[in-house]
Amino acid sequence: MKKTLILFFTLISLSFKSSEKEVHKKGINFFKGSYKEALAKAKEENKPVFLDVYASWCGPCKKLKKTTFKDETVGAYFNKNFICIAIDGETDEGLAIIEKYGVRSYPTLIIADYEGNMRTKTTGFVKPHILINFGKRIVP
Repeated sequence: MKKTLILFFTLISLSFKSSEKEVHKKGINFFKGSYKEALAKAKEENKPVFLDVYASWCGPCKKLKKTTFKDETVGAYFNKNFICIAIDGETDEGLAIIEKYGVRSYPTLIIADYEGNMRTKTTGFVKPHILINFGKRIVP
């Protein structure tokens, strides 16, 4: 009986871990590294860069992360067509990005080519279908 209970709880814990991984895979997978490294990866893969400039205290930024960025359709489109990166605008790297791209509010969403030239930008919270249409301005 004891072995059966241990096996039961092990299987349950494994099922929770696999479902956590599936949730993570559904949305946008943001590049872990610097903006310079993201540009290099974009050049290597011949893709534009999708840049989310946010602040930790920003309500609309938090809402984007909890909803739009976790949307399965958004993730499928952006992961396929862009190198995606999120940068806190209040870090040293973020301050340089704010100056370079003229960011005046959070969140600011930017699409740039792999050389860092801005192609388009928008600000504020956007719903999933609006974000996909934003991306399709550059990658149909």
